[in-house]
Amino acid sequence: MPITVAILSTGDMGHAVGRALGEVGHRVITSLEGRSQRTRTLAESAGIADVGGLDEVVRRADLILSILVPSQAEAFAALAAAAIKRAGPSRPFHGDIGFADCNAVSPATSLRMERVITQAGGRYIDASIIGPPPGRGDAPRFYVSGPHAGAMQALDGAGIVVRDLGPETGAASAIKMCYAGFTKGTSALSVGVLALAQRLGVADELDKEMSESQAAALEGMRKHIPGLPVKARRWVGEMEEIAATFASAGLPAGFHEAAAAIYELMGETEFASETPETVDRSRGLRETIASLDDQLRER
Repeated sequence: MPITVAILSTGDMGHAVGRALGEVGHRVITSLEGRSQRTRTLAESAGIADVGGLDEVVRRADLILSILVPSQAEAFAALAAAAIKRAGPSRPFHGDIGFADCNAVSPATSLRMERVITQAGGRYIDASIIGPPPGRGDAPRFYVSGPHAGAMQALDGAGIVVRDLGPETGAASAIKMCYAGFTKGTSALSVGVLALAQRLGVADELDKEMSESQAAALEGMRKHIPGLPVKARRWVGEMEEIAATFASAGLPAGFHEAAAAIYELMGETEFASETPETVDRSRGLRETIASLDDQLRER
């Protein structure tokens, strides 16, 4: 049965999810107030309707998907909660609105947002996304948990796969912290090691050794690292959330604190101003690391 889904925001992942949902008959809306021209263009290209402000989104939607950078997640949840409170009795036909936080945040952060949304009268869903945007490979997995997670099943198969981890809020966020702690943490470690070799004057020697003994790992670095600067600023907050998750579990948090610092540095390089649409696909690994080294020298 089609439902009305609001996506905030219609960035790289959000607009692709919205397009996939719309293609199977769901009504997809958003609010573009204060959003960049790029975000507006992506929403239009995906056929996502701009309905004005957040109050109108809450009035019309059955389900809100918050797909943002982690640093914006709590602030947006608070804004959404205020809009839900204002809607009050104007939603009797729709019932309580579902709010799924799909961002890379710690279980503790998710629990704080649950309290805010629940107190406003909404139904909170702990969610996380693993995988590329719909249409760019295997369908992304939306992990969900919490007492209202079943509401997300309406979207299963609509270009995404929904996996319910049960009634405990925080489980969906936890798996994202573990997965991204490995994948993006490993990328940060690779960048750090290559930058170290560059600074110590052994970059050529390391490249030769890795080509002989770690060929697959080196090929992965060559493939992925040149595209990291455009993503780096968005990943700083994610690494901080992962570090907090490690600390809450009694594990050392320092590795991902350092990963946050690596991504912050990459976000200051000359290539960080690119967008996913304008990134230079011909740029090599050495050029990317050299730019990082230049940034270190400027510091």
